Amino acid sequence: MKRLLVCLALLPLLAGAQTLERVRASQQLNIGYLAELAPFSATQDGQAKGYAIELCQQVVEHVRREQGLEHVQARFQPMGLEEGLAAVHQGSLDLFCSATVETLERRRQVSFSLPIYTAGRGVVVSREAPPSLVQLLNGEVVPNAPQWRANIARGLSNRRFLVLAGSSTEQWARDRMRELKVIASLRPVKNLQEGMQLLVEGQADAFFSDRVLLHNWLTSSGLDQRLQVLDRVFDLEPVGLVLARDDEDFRLLVDSTLSELYRSGQIEPIYSRYFGAPTERVRLMFRANTLH
Repeated sequence: MKRLLVCLALLPLLAGAQTLERVRASQQLNIGYLAELAPFSATQDGQAKGYAIELCQQVVEHVRREQGLEHVQARFQPMGLEEGLAAVHQGSLDLFCSATVETLERRRQVSFSLPIYTAGRGVVVSREAPPSLVQLLNGEVVPNAPQWRANIARGLSNRRFLVLAGSSTEQWARDRMRELKVIASLRPVKNLQEGMQLLVEGQADAFFSDRVLLHNWLTSSGLDQRLQVLDRVFDLEPVGLVLARDDEDFRLLVDSTLSELYRSGQIEPIYSRYFGAPTERVRLMFRANTLH
């Protein structure tokens, strides 16, 4: 009985260590994604679309070409972030293809590919937000001025802030509030639509998330006349594709696919479709993350 319990406990690890064998046996690559994270991943006309989705399709092509599995099919499944991470850990999902920030806590369960993008954390507010709030969020309080922390704490206290539930931004916001001793409410929301709607209705003061996601949602929804993304970038976070821990063969295949795209320049038309022509900083990011 003890031996059986040990074997059962190791099942997720064993499943994660046999991705290519599992794909070879089933002729199918199971890929999860977030359905409301455009331009990285989204469901459009019943199909998975987006920047991260195209990169995962390149991984599928690499499996077909390099593994001699020309009949392998990709099965894309929309799901939540925590659900996707758990499915990769348990071995029922081979890849999770959205913009996922790598953290130490997440690495306890899963592994990450080379970075596919560097996210910049930003904030959106109402165009009718008080100028004092906009100035504080834009960083216009000088850090070396007397009592600057106290000024920020007072200016941000009793505000209602939003973050995406389960995102790295949620923990970041909680840490910043503790650091600055800000007494305010922090409400996790399930998606961008919910957060934007709360801002429009005046039930929140600011919504923190990736600036590209915020800009993209405002433009596509038509709410950019009522809401605005501020200029400030609070910090940068590399994001990658999620795969099983302790499976170096599959991770090597995924990273080889990305490195080939970066090295050859084939990444640029893919990137341009979703973000516009890459800047020199973006090109530098691709070069820095290329393995040889």
